[in-house]
Amino acid sequence: MNTGDTAWILVATAMVMLMTPAGLALFYGGLSNKKNVINTVGMSFVSFCTATIMWIVAGYSIAFSEGGNAVFGNLDHAFLAGIGINDLSGTIPELLFATFQGMFAAIAVAIISGSVVERIKFSTWIIFSSLWVLLVYAPLVRMIWGGGLLSDMGELDFAGGTVIHVNAGVAGLVLALLLGKRKFNQSHDPSSTKLTILGTALLWFGWFGFNAGSQLAADGVAANAFLVTNFAACAGGIVWLIMEWIDTNKPSTIGLASGVISGLVGITPAAGYVGPAGALAIGLSSGLIGFFAVVKLKKSLKIDDTLDAFGIHGLVGIWGSIATGFFADPAINGAAGLLYGNPEQVLPQIIAVLATIVFSIVGTFILYQLTCLITKGGRIDENSEIEGMDKSLHQETSFS
Repeated sequence: MNTGDTAWILVATAMVMLMTPAGLALFYGGLSNKKNVINTVGMSFVSFCTATIMWIVAGYSIAFSEGGNAVFGNLDHAFLAGIGINDLSGTIPELLFATFQGMFAAIAVAIISGSVVERIKFSTWIIFSSLWVLLVYAPLVRMIWGGGLLSDMGELDFAGGTVIHVNAGVAGLVLALLLGKRKFNQSHDPSSTKLTILGTALLWFGWFGFNAGSQLAADGVAANAFLVTNFAACAGGIVWLIMEWIDTNKPSTIGLASGVISGLVGITPAAGYVGPAGALAIGLSSGLIGFFAVVKLKKSLKIDDTLDAFGIHGLVGIWGSIATGFFADPAINGAAGLLYGNPEQVLPQIIAVLATIVFSIVGTFILYQLTCLITKGGRIDENSEIEGMDKSLHQETSFS
């Protein structure tokens, strides 16, 4: 065991933990309607609980056990059975690796909630999120990171471009289409810009653990991932701010925050493979794509993706995953992309994106239908929707 690596991943795990029940909860809560802030925050918060439980119970074993098949591992490590405190994964304890990976599962499913807040039943969400972690997220992790179906084709996904962002963004779109549009005015003002900015800052901070921690070592690649993560986030934020300023003649702090998240999403799969130049290109283009998806495409397609999980995570995640095949610099971590003389790297990036999209669509659709049978429908009644779930369900208030 390397004590330096272990210390760093302990810290990184805690940083990623902060992203779901604090960062994403506040980011989404500030963007939601004032009638549904508590419910929106609660969906992220409960997602962390359900995902953590399901990951330890069986998700880790499905994703990383040595037995099983190319999609599903066996249950040898259910409840982390058979993993001793001195067992290692690389240079760190395997128990720490399992915990670190569990934080990724939590934020992945919580991202989906942004597409369906303000109209999905809380009971439906709890059951769906639990099943999704086990039967969509964990198998996809196995396929891409756990030695499964797509592991050997050469795709570069350093910290979860396909596994987390494409997967969650597409799942959010599927649920938004299945649930249908909200009954009340969809173009409401955010409940609290301050909460959204605070949530963005917490997500940004946690993302350093998310990306740099994915090296699973305290070394130069982790340092580079830390640097390019920050660089791309700043680039994405500035681009969105400028585009919105041109479009509306107003520099929006919500737009700035959304651009930062877009830059972070875009750099996630590439963080361990690109230098500052590649990070700048990915950050700028991710901000542009995020702005176009949220401000323009969403309106033209008339999709009620409440808090733009598909636009920012799905579409930007798709671009970030493919862009890694363009900008990967062999001087960083040995892998070369198209711009460094290896055009073949683009193909496995595209294959992995397409496989993730298909798997996420099919799995999400089936699990939502199953959940609806259990909860007798997935959507809240019209009166509760109009009144707001904070009052009708939780009987709690966010702002007095």
